[in-house]
Amino acid sequence: MKVPDYWGVVGFPIAHSLTPKIFQIVGEHMGFEGIKIVFIKAKNIEDFIKETNKIKGNFWLSVTSPLKHQLHKKFNLEYIQEIGAINQIINYDGEWRGFNTDGLGFIKAVNYIGIDVNSSILKMKGGGSTARSIAYQWSKYGGKLIIERGRRDIGNGPWEKSITKGFNPDLSINFDILPGVKMDKNMISEKHYVISYDENYNNDDFAIIMLVAQHLEAWKIMVSDDFKERLPSIKQVLSKL
Repeated sequence: MKVPDYWGVVGFPIAHSLTPKIFQIVGEHMGFEGIKIVFIKAKNIEDFIKETNKIKGNFWLSVTSPLKHQLHKKFNLEYIQEIGAINQIINYDGEWRGFNTDGLGFIKAVNYIGIDVNSSILKMKGGGSTARSIAYQWSKYGGKLIIERGRRDIGNGPWEKSITKGFNPDLSINFDILPGVKMDKNMISEKHYVISYDENYNNDDFAIIMLVAQHLEAWKIMVSDDFKERLPSIKQVLSKL
């Protein structure tokens, strides 16, 4: 693995983000030292270019709103067309790379709490890049979906073949819910999960488990097979947050 000089988070707002701390925890576990942590506030592409031009060295940034669906177009990055967004961007020696691990992180987080995707029905309300990424991976891993329109439409994608009706969902997510809100009585299911968080988080919140999981999935893409065996588990990272 080419170790970056900087790692952190980019987007807005980011003051509450735990991502830089997770970078530090995983990096220390892997034995990487001296990497600088950055919080980069950027509301648009212009902000992103201006701020990243100030970085003198290689960097790896986790991308949050509102940049997820903008960067791949600007820097001609490969991406999954149905998702239309990235959540990680890297610059090594002037070469850009991007990828998306939101959906995979959701799958791993669901597995972590003991839910079998292949035998479960997920109800989703709303759209956006994270919703599309989750729907994409949920369908890919054999789960069924109930889609309810919210403020944004999830759009068309390969998940359509997994949409079902007339069944009670095993778990649900409302992508329109405000960060930090724990419950949503309008999303009736066996289990309801919130994937956004604020400064009042707990380590056992599903949003935090998913954040750690999607971050570790990004590391798996970044490191060689030999290094993958050295990565910490979700439980190990959570214990140090």
